[in-house]
Amino acid sequence: MAPRKALITGITGQDGSYLAELLLSKGYEVHGLKRRSSSLNTCRIDAIFPDLHDRDARLFLHFADLSDSTSLLKLLLRVQPDEIYHLGAQSHVRVSFDIPEYTGDITALGTTRLLEALRETAIPAKFYNAASSEMFGNVAEVPQRETTPLCPRSPYGCSKLYSYWTTVNYRDGYGLFACNGILFNHESPRRGETFVSRKITRAVARILNGLQDKLYLGNLAARRDWGYAPEYVEAMWQILQQPEPDDYVIATGECHSVREFVEEAFSYVGLDWNKYVLVDPRYLRPTEVDRLVGDASKAFHKFGWEPKVKFRELVRLMVDADIQLLNDKLSGDFERQVVTRD
Repeated sequence: MAPRKALITGITGQDGSYLAELLLSKGYEVHGLKRRSSSLNTCRIDAIFPDLHDRDARLFLHFADLSDSTSLLKLLLRVQPDEIYHLGAQSHVRVSFDIPEYTGDITALGTTRLLEALRETAIPAKFYNAASSEMFGNVAEVPQRETTPLCPRSPYGCSKLYSYWTTVNYRDGYGLFACNGILFNHESPRRGETFVSRKITRAVARILNGLQDKLYLGNLAARRDWGYAPEYVEAMWQILQQPEPDDYVIATGECHSVREFVEEAFSYVGLDWNKYVLVDPRYLRPTEVDRLVGDASKAFHKFGWEPKVKFRELVRLMVDADIQLLNDKLSGDFERQVVTRD
């Protein structure tokens, strides 16, 4: 029996790499969309799958782009996936204020292009769209659930809202098995270094090693629902295993501020964060989302999903990982210097 095929857009990102790992462990053949760029960006999946180019490998990368509908159409026809996990986007909220048109083109219209390619090819694939808690924006209720009114406060949030409703409309209008996962903040050691959680834990490691003096952040009062990314990609998979397509909030139900994240990260290694952290107005958003906290009870009742890694454990495992990563890097640099001198 042939393995199920999954196509992942955004496979080189945090969620994409964890999802690829999960699906391979379940026996899938995994295909990933890779955008052509001037530098390689496969470090997350290269590290997980060192035998990527073995002829028996079940992980394949394909060049395509969410801005190019023809490439998406060809990719679907070539792969013939059973499941599509659409994670690709311009996903940085603060950056979306600087490049709003690009954010809309990739994050919003990219979803339309992919869904239209799926409709045109008539491939009977299940479709997962990565929606976002940023769609709630200026929240109407706490906690936020699937029925909470949506009021985004950034170009990124607006683009995700477009993507969300496009997915709903293709489900209702064309009968596609199309689902939205409304995921709240989820972090890990694979988080990009410009995102606030990883920026904090990376700075802690560098300050401990005397490589950095200060950490500049934006709004310390912003409160978020922080979860662990590997658990959230498990929810993505579970959403597509349900008998009927639907939309689900995935969250921990706990709310912590950026300041609390900073305090926990610095205190864990015995540092006083007040000596190192400064607010830089450049990192403040023109419009802010003050408090996001989700209610994932629908996911729990439908398929038993619930978070296991709590806030403190998440912060500490990220700090440990960044300390280890930096120590390995410094050790490697030292060894190369010794070899050079010899």
